[in-house]
Amino acid sequence: MANEECRGEKPELWGGVECTINRVQDLYKDQLQMSGHWERIEDLDLFAGLGIRALRYPVLWERFAPNRDSRNIDWSWADARLNRLRELKVRPIVGLVHHGSGPRHTSLVDPGFAEGLAQYAGQVAERFPWVEDWTPVNEPLTTARFSGLYGHWYPHGRDEQTFARALIHECRAVALSMQAIRKVNPAARLIQTDDLGKIHSTPQLQYQADFENERRWLSWDLLCGLVDRHHRMWGHLLWAGIEESELTWFLDNPCPPDIIGVNYYLTSERFLDEHPERYPSHCYGSNGTHRYADVEAVRVHSCEIAGPSGIMQEVWQRYGRPFAITEVHLGCTREEQMRWLLEVWESAVSQRAAGADIRAVTAWALLGSYDWNSMLTRSEGHYEPGVFDVRTGIPRPTALAEQMIAMADGKTPDHPVLGTPGWWRRPKRVLYGSSCENIVESTQVCEEFPSLRQEEERPLLITGADGPLGAAFARLGDHRQLAHIALTQEEIDLTDAASVRAALRRYRPWALVHAAGSTPEVPGLHEREACEGDPLCETTLLATLCAQEGVRLLTFSTDRVFQGTHTQPYVESDACASRKGKRLRIREIETGVLEILPSTLIVRSGPLFGPWDERNFVTNALQQIGAGRRFAAIDDVVVSPTYIPDLVHACLDLLIDGEQGILHLANQGAVTWLQLARMAAERAGLDAGLIEGHPRSAFGLPASSPGYRVLGSEHGSFLQSLEAALQCYFQDCEIPWTRQDPDGLGSARDEDVCLLPVTSR
Repeated sequence: MANEECRGEKPELWGGVECTINRVQDLYKDQLQMSGHWERIEDLDLFAGLGIRALRYPVLWERFAPNRDSRNIDWSWADARLNRLRELKVRPIVGLVHHGSGPRHTSLVDPGFAEGLAQYAGQVAERFPWVEDWTPVNEPLTTARFSGLYGHWYPHGRDEQTFARALIHECRAVALSMQAIRKVNPAARLIQTDDLGKIHSTPQLQYQADFENERRWLSWDLLCGLVDRHHRMWGHLLWAGIEESELTWFLDNPCPPDIIGVNYYLTSERFLDEHPERYPSHCYGSNGTHRYADVEAVRVHSCEIAGPSGIMQEVWQRYGRPFAITEVHLGCTREEQMRWLLEVWESAVSQRAAGADIRAVTAWALLGSYDWNSMLTRSEGHYEPGVFDVRTGIPRPTALAEQMIAMADGKTPDHPVLGTPGWWRRPKRVLYGSSCENIVESTQVCEEFPSLRQEEERPLLITGADGPLGAAFARLGDHRQLAHIALTQEEIDLTDAASVRAALRRYRPWALVHAAGSTPEVPGLHEREACEGDPLCETTLLATLCAQEGVRLLTFSTDRVFQGTHTQPYVESDACASRKGKRLRIREIETGVLEILPSTLIVRSGPLFGPWDERNFVTNALQQIGAGRRFAAIDDVVVSPTYIPDLVHACLDLLIDGEQGILHLANQGAVTWLQLARMAAERAGLDAGLIEGHPRSAFGLPASSPGYRVLGSEHGSFLQSLEAALQCYFQDCEIPWTRQDPDGLGSARDEDVCLLPVTSR
């Protein structure tokens, strides 16, 4: 496509499946198995429904030809899927090695690596001669760094020599593979991906930044035949043990990408500072001359990152060749994922309109990814959802799916959460330093990206701001930069239709979070006390008015809806107990609300505990035994405690996704009240012997009260384990529950620290 022809069109929308098979020591980790996609061909129909034109898709060497003798390859999996993509009119971009090192009999530093991959590439091309787009090796430079320089992946090198050797072998493998593929299909195109960041630094380390900023282009420069004796990296590669003949080979056999694939993450831009003491110890590094910290540039007050637009301009200016953004992903909360995708998309549209030949933007990790928070070095099952969430076993579309459909259709996504810039555009992005003069403020962002401009942003409306759950929604809404209005019981009468209707019309919320009345449980108390007012009337009134005003509703229920006689966790479809009386008409509330407003999301949770109030069982127990007093706990009722911050984050994500119906959300774990108290005490270093166990009858509860109240879910586990939640409780706790606190576990955390998780890419 000629440059002038690009100006009037938008880029294509592509997709990608996180498909890494990487090796750490002798352990292989396969993302397709972890996400379940290996067993689900029907995922491809979901992908096509997003409106994507192409899909980065794996036919990986390690998987299909794991042995030296690869004459009898079972192609059935690839046959079914590539042919299905062809039927769906989605172009596959076939990848052969993705952050891997090949089968066990080879490695990135094996002299036979390139020829081995080329042989396999020819076999794949012969099997699928109609495939036009190929990525034989994903991110050669990045993989060489992780495998040869940092020691994260096999063969775990930690020196420039191993890095250089791995890179040369990978790039040579790309060129030889394309030669083999083009013998079958002369029209085959190379879409060569790599992570493209940028290095910023203090003045003293400018020399290191200059070196790394030149090195970042190496994979494309080698393939384009640009690394000659005048290239800055020529001498460095010779110093690292690469023979001159190996470099001139690329001059004699250039294989320039038909499309340069740029993978850009918020953490791709780095900042180097020769004062490492200003930063956490895990950021320390050295080049042999200076010891320094290497941190995310977006977190440094004095650093203004290039961002997607700046990176695109650099690629176009350097090569003047067609390029695409081949990975867009952010491991963060849902609204930040949406904001990031929209910003990259808007940047690409803007750059294309200015004349850059940018062909596509790729929503990466359509099915999410596992353990990238540790760069795949640990197997912890840490999951980051993508366009779909696979924790249910069946891909569940998130709000990103609707956003992609709109973009593919040429429309501007209009979800209410998109009216605010992402965290990387806000003052709280700063972790290192205190000045914010270089931060792009929201007005500037809106001028650059018109889709982020709205006349009036519709907020969330939160009831129960004077209660623990409502206060937590308001608090985390602040941290997530979600516009919201939080009302106390004095500010809105939830039993009065006029009061509720006035609030809905005044604030024009897109959703209402009904957190009033959802208080942490004190064992025995709620079983004995009658409810004040009528929660059925209150909640159904809210549902009625939300239905009239076009407002979504999130409300809460409880594990006490069940009889309590099970020995396995209760799931959403399990039969509820038949309960009568004013105390808790739980099932009637749920049924009534869904009849009035079927789009309501009703969340059942276990007993709540949190770090920001004293009105919960865990904090109460710690305060008592911390003061040296004995504490009594029920030992014959099993529950699934629910950590309030985890619950709130999950609810906000699901509300943004448009989820509806009844859903169970509780931290993974089943304990008695006694066990919970002792777990907390032991983790706090307190005397768990002060905690006494008693049956529920000692607390005035009838023997017929539920003895087993553990929640499971047919929709997957959205919350972390109870053990991990307790660890977060102690990290976040602001309640001085004991004077015996040598580690400061009860102290308040710094309000300036951003609570949002960020992908480690």
